Parts: sequence; structure tokens; C-alpha cells
Amino acid sequence: MKKISHKKTGILGGTFNPVHCGHIHLARKALEEAKLDQILFIPSGVSYMKNLNEILPAQERLEMVRLAVRQYPAFAVSSIETDKKGNSYSHETIQALQNEQPETEFFFLTGADTIFSMEEWKDPASIFQSVTILAACRPGISLEGLQKQISYLQTKYRADIRLIAVDYVDISSSDIREAIRNGISIHGLVPQAVENYISEHHLYQNTQER
Repeated sequence: MKKISHKKTGILGGTFNPVHCGHIHLARKALEEAKLDQILFIPSGVSYMKNLNEILPAQERLEMVRLAVRQYPAFAVSSIETDKKGNSYSHETIQALQNEQPETEFFFLTGADTIFSMEEWKDPASIFQSVTILAACRPGISLEGLQKQISYLQTKYRADIRLIAVDYVDISSSDIREAIRNGISIHGLVPQAVENYISEHHLYQNTQER
């Protein structure tokens, strides 16, 4: 059951391969619009939905996220998934967080396009019934189709899904990796501390997707 409490925490998960300014912008907007107390960034460990050959080791991605958020008092980082052995599943992560912080109300932050695929996740009913979904609405998504999907999920799962408006930031981790491999500057696409870390550790410079 959802918790009614004094603290409201938004969960922002992802591979963060690497974390970029679009992630930070999304977190800041969600914090403001949903009047949250905190945004918890959770880098994925072993994701059953990703090609592992494309992803840097968990500790490197975790460190980049820590560097990216350190200047924001309302942002925090959790290693709950990177510490876990085996696949990471959102419903298990949410349950673990709720067990650790029973007085906290959790909100799950995602892109609005994900609303169309969340039923394919492991145990989607548990997710919908445990947290409020904050869906960031970006240009290019049909509001009519989105509202129809939300209504369907509300009826089937009693899901609490709320749309938040987020200015479009045209940045993707895959484009950043590609730019690095091609010797193109990523200045302004990632936080400065992350850019420095990538440069110092020569990340993403080989011919592999990583």
C-alpha cells in the first residue's frame, strides 16, 4: 500500500551510461512540480532488459552519478541495485526501499513513453499498487493515446499516474558515447565533473558500444 507520510521521495532509475544533463533537468523539474523532498537516483546493476556488452561496470556508472548530483542538496544516490547480485527488477527495488523507509511515500519517475511498455516489466501490478508514477511528458507523444493508456492502467491496476511537463532536452547516453568515440566534445551534455571523470578514465573510447 502507498504510504501517507511526511517525506516524499522520487525514484529515478536507469543505467546512466553515462548520466547526463537531461537526467538532472528531469529530476529538478519533477522535484519542483510534484513538490517532492528528495530525488533518489538509482543506477541499475544487472538489467534483464539491457545488452550488458553496452554498459560500463556498475561502480563506474555509480561514481559518475554521485559526481553529477553532489551539488544538489535534494538529490541522493542509492547503490541498492549495483550492490545486488543478479538481475535488477524495479518492483523488488521499490519493495526494499519501502521496507527500509516505511514512513516515506515513493514516486516513480519515468518518461511518458514508458507508460506504454510498463506492463511488460516484471510484476507491473506490484509497481502500480506501491508507488505513484510521475510520467514526464515530452513533445512527440500523442496526449490522446497517452491518456487512453493511463485510463486503461488506472482501471486494470488502480494505478496512480500523474503527468508532469518537462522541457525537451535532446540528449541521449548513446549519442554521448558515440560523440566520445568520434572525438567530439561532450561539453554541456554532461555535468562538468562527469566530463572530467570520463576524460580522466578514458571511458567510452574503444570501438565497442561501451
